[in-house]
Amino acid sequence: MNTPSSLPGSIAVIGGTGSLGGGLARRWARAGHRIHIGSRDGARAAAAAAELAASLPGTRISGHANPEAAAAAELVVLAVPFAHQRPILEDIRGALRGKILVDTTVPLVPPKVMRVQLPAEGCAALITQGIVGAETTVVSAFQNVAADVLAADADPDCDVLVAGDKAEAREVVIGLARQAGFRAWHAGALANSAAMEALTSVLIFMNKHYAPGHAGIRITGVAPRSH
Repeated sequence: MNTPSSLPGSIAVIGGTGSLGGGLARRWARAGHRIHIGSRDGARAAAAAAELAASLPGTRISGHANPEAAAAAELVVLAVPFAHQRPILEDIRGALRGKILVDTTVPLVPPKVMRVQLPAEGCAALITQGIVGAETTVVSAFQNVAADVLAADADPDCDVLVAGDKAEAREVVIGLARQAGFRAWHAGALANSAAMEALTSVLIFMNKHYAPGHAGIRITGVAPRSH
């Protein structure tokens, strides 16, 4: 599949060896993007990239240490646990200038991951923007997606909310979400990520309460735009 000119040709997925990052990498590779999988362990990233590429003949997938992956891509996705957010961002910050950074971070605080525990800064996305600075455009998305569903090839059967302070950047991420199989929606300013992040704990609770569950969200009453 050819990549629309308005979307990035190459994407780095920092945390691409994990379930969420790996699922996104797989779907975007199938859509025709060049994928750079990033990990703190470059060898582990290379092994994950080779395995993914073998399962998707004709795709372009490589693995690197996080800074190299971020530097090689036009757009960067952060898909790491909250506890690793700050050190990883500080490690790749120099490679993010002038780029969109898609932040999927959820401020889960084990062991009470089914309880909403937003940080003092308001939400993880605002922490990310504070770390990377104004030269990087942070867009928040994909917090409410079940990683195991994402890793499968089936229709994920849920929507994605996209928050960010620049509408043009949100539109880019909406396009990527649609390529990954989702309906996606503008959800306003980056600070609104607090609602998206909080919902994750609610969904985790629901998945346990209604086990086996893969709870997601659906937006009703409005129609997505065709562009």
